[in-house]
Amino acid sequence: MMGQRGSWGVFPAGGAPPPTVLALARAMEEHGGHVLAIYTEPVGERWQLFSLLPLQQVEPTPYQRDLSKPHVKRLHEVMKKLDRFVDPIVVVAQAPGSYWTPNGHHRLAALRKLKAKWIPAILIPEPEVAFQILALNTEKAHNLREKSLEVIRMYRALQVQEGDRSEESFAFQFEEAYYITLGLLYERHPRFAGGAFSPILRRVDRFLRPPLAKAYQERQDRAEQVEAADALLGGVVVRIKKRGINHPYIKNFVLARCNPLTRARKTVPGFQEALEKLHRSLERFDVDRIRMEEIARAAVMSAG
Repeated sequence: MMGQRGSWGVFPAGGAPPPTVLALARAMEEHGGHVLAIYTEPVGERWQLFSLLPLQQVEPTPYQRDLSKPHVKRLHEVMKKLDRFVDPIVVVAQAPGSYWTPNGHHRLAALRKLKAKWIPAILIPEPEVAFQILALNTEKAHNLREKSLEVIRMYRALQVQEGDRSEESFAFQFEEAYYITLGLLYERHPRFAGGAFSPILRRVDRFLRPPLAKAYQERQDRAEQVEAADALLGGVVVRIKKRGINHPYIKNFVLARCNPLTRARKTVPGFQEALEKLHRSLERFDVDRIRMEEIARAAVMSAG
């Protein structure tokens, strides 16, 4: 339903925007931006500002995934072919005349390659929503490494801002507890075999109840335990390859054989117990019993 008209467009029938929203609009225009409309979105009926911002005032949030150059290249080519930009980004105000986008990193980079001066954006008044939007970001599909790095960066940012709250209270933003642990490992080892460990970790790694400031140490301890398992796994792989068996699925195969949860139907062990069992299984692993055809068959079944 249409309502009253204001200096920045048509307001809903619910009335004029609150003072905080109007203050954001004034600050935007004082710093060179343009408010095109102030409106309430259709789901929760919360106030938002549709705007045109100077490109140099917008940066990606510092805790999201790294830029994908191939994706930027594809976006650049499509925008250039269409000769138009049709997908506004979402931003939050970081400071007067400074905005962070949690979901527009690649579009922002593509516009810069096109030497654009402006970018259309939806300004959300509540900065904390940026963390929630990261969880819904579909601009480019995440792989496990990207998602895990994004989550650990978000974790540190929230640790500074909301250090007295628990991991559980940010379950929506983090999505999966094991992303936090893997994020620490990917920072140390960019080529870490997270996909091989994820079937185990997603079942035993749970959100921690202590405040983020305290839980972070436990996360580091968990990452070290997985790192130790990876070192043992590496030794097993070397011994298998010395037997002339070389296949890209070896790590996954060995971890599947050593998985301490294979028979855990009703009662799943905790993280510590599961990793201890995994360590023991890797230490005792008999490489002489492995055959190339077994690995190849397991790889095909996994792909199917």
